[in-house]
Amino acid sequence: MKRACKQLILIFALHLAGISIIHTDAQERPIELDLTTTVQLANDSSLSAFRAKNSYMASYWEYRSFKADRLPSLSLYLTPVSYNRDYTRRYDSEQNIDIYRRQQSFYSFGNLAAQQNLDVTGGTFFVDSELGYIRNFGDQSYSQFSSVPLRVGYRQNLIGYNPFKWEKKIAPVKFEKAQKELIYQLEQTAETATGYFFDLAMAQAEYELAVENLASSDTLYSIGEERHKIASIGQTDLLTLKLDKVNARNSLQNAEINLKRSMFALAAYLNLEKDTRISLKLPDYPKQIIITEEKALSLAKENNPRYLDSEQQILQSEQTVERAKVESRFNAGLSASVGFNQVAESFRNAYRNPLQQDIVSLTLSIPLVDWGVRRGRHNMAKSNLSITRLTTRENEIRLEEDVIMTVGDFTIQQQLIRSAEEAMELARLAYDQTRERFIIGKADINSLTLSTSRRQEAQRNYILALKNYWQSYFKIRKLTLYDFEKQVPIAEIFDWNLTGKK
Repeated sequence: MKRACKQLILIFALHLAGISIIHTDAQERPIELDLTTTVQLANDSSLSAFRAKNSYMASYWEYRSFKADRLPSLSLYLTPVSYNRDYTRRYDSEQNIDIYRRQQSFYSFGNLAAQQNLDVTGGTFFVDSELGYIRNFGDQSYSQFSSVPLRVGYRQNLIGYNPFKWEKKIAPVKFEKAQKELIYQLEQTAETATGYFFDLAMAQAEYELAVENLASSDTLYSIGEERHKIASIGQTDLLTLKLDKVNARNSLQNAEINLKRSMFALAAYLNLEKDTRISLKLPDYPKQIIITEEKALSLAKENNPRYLDSEQQILQSEQTVERAKVESRFNAGLSASVGFNQVAESFRNAYRNPLQQDIVSLTLSIPLVDWGVRRGRHNMAKSNLSITRLTTRENEIRLEEDVIMTVGDFTIQQQLIRSAEEAMELARLAYDQTRERFIIGKADINSLTLSTSRRQEAQRNYILALKNYWQSYFKIRKLTLYDFEKQVPIAEIFDWNLTGKK
């Protein structure tokens, strides 16, 4: 029995060990990412993309509410139960005095109304039906029904402010801006992810180079010791080789720390597990893409949400000016309805032989003395409109400058990548030749140190050129919302299913 238990415990322990090994291997096995996959992950999983999509959904439902408000609505208003038992003041005509009497009553009311807002006039057309019931308790109980079988009416401000007209102007602009703002933010996410990608690529390349340099320094120091024994090199050169070996070991430790930090930053931005190991694959040499300043500016004016934001701000300021202007004068409102009405002691009789009901009301609001408050509000609104126009124009000029500078940077980076790639290859060949010549005693230590530094700098410049190119590329896409490879606006090929709604 004991032997069987020991076997079971051993099997269970081996099973747990196997699971632990598998889990450890899964954690240690790095995932390989290229730039395209990194950008896709950022747009799908990053917190910035999640925030942009939720902001768009809020604007989407706001626009849906605006559209629904343009359709007829049907509403039911109810007061099912209202019971009162209290003392209330009443007039006693026999004694010509006010006295308090006890009152006990029950009340119920319902209204079914359909209405339609009219954008052109700013009024509301409605059709409704009402039914009310009241019962008084006490020495003389009494019940009554009041019905309005049908009533048709219309109400609006005759001279007042028309909010429906301005909503019709502003809401479509606001929603179009929200659509383009979503794409803009996702392109910003791609630009940011590209920065993290190449930061890790730089750290990864420097770590690999540091490992190679440490191995090379160790080999060269061993060779230097042998050559020092035969007096081929002096003590100073041997100490320099030893110093290079120590520096290479320190550089490797710093490179390892920087690699972990860059890997964590990219994993965190992509919303991956903190301990995810990432191996990067640098993109191939990019295609030659020609973008002119004129085309980029034209596309930016057509697609960039900042121009729609300027349009929205101006419309809202004009809306405020008109409202302040209207409210500075007298106001008139009209409400008219035609229907039928009847009162009876029974429900059935409340709908028999209804009488015509005509209700017309005209309201006036005339400011007599306000000490210039309304005029001041109107003048302030006009001043704010002028400021808004100037501010939006200033923002547009800055945006145009940004587009021009980004196009210039993008064009230059395409040229720099080729020269940086050529410089990196030349630096590698020069280092290999100098190293071989040093081993056979035909190059001094200064030449070897210089070629090592040039190799590191050339590799760093190449990755930096790639980073600047791709960040410029995604930035020009962001500013123009245009896919220059497919030659089509991004909005036309955007997958709106990512947000769940369009």
